Amino acid sequence: MNKMPTKERILYSALDLFAEKGYDGVGVDLIAEKSGIKGPSIYRHYKGKEDIFNSLIDWVASHYEKGFGLKQFTYELPDSMEELIENAIRKIEFTMHDDIIRKTRKIMAMEQFRSKKMAELTTQYQLKNLQQIYAEIFSAMMDKGIIIKDDPECLALEFISPVSLLIYMYDRQPDKEREVLDIIKQHFNHFAKVYKNK
Repeated sequence: MNKMPTKERILYSALDLFAEKGYDGVGVDLIAEKSGIKGPSIYRHYKGKEDIFNSLIDWVASHYEKGFGLKQFTYELPDSMEELIENAIRKIEFTMHDDIIRKTRKIMAMEQFRSKKMAELTTQYQLKNLQQIYAEIFSAMMDKGIIIKDDPECLALEFISPVSLLIYMYDRQPDKEREVLDIIKQHFNHFAKVYKNK
């Protein structure tokens, strides 16, 4: 981590500390110490703790979009229910295993009640973005005759909602990863059985 640019090192340190202690449990001096710099030096890079926190949110959003492939995700239109499930499982495994995303979910769980911005982002990332993406995918799959005609937004909500709950279960109990993935796969297979165009 010492070879990173200082600004990035500060963000990594802040991510670790906020995930461990919450926003209120962390001071600028602690972030500086973990970053390997003197307390006052942090102000050369950020205005204060809130600035670090907001920069961290933007940095993580960029990381998530790149790793999850949000921009090109809708262009991965599956040609079958099996391909839909394979693509979804790949995305889920990324979000479960990526250290930055895992720590961010922990911060979101704690800070969504303190920060209006974090509450909005939590809703955006855990529900709205995914619902919109999968609604577009299901609409295209309906046009191709792969799944039955129905309300794509409702189908998207049905597809993604249990997954979010199960990922939080995994975050609380990482030893249940295999069980969580098995339940997600069962859910997807049931979804395919119900909505696949016969």
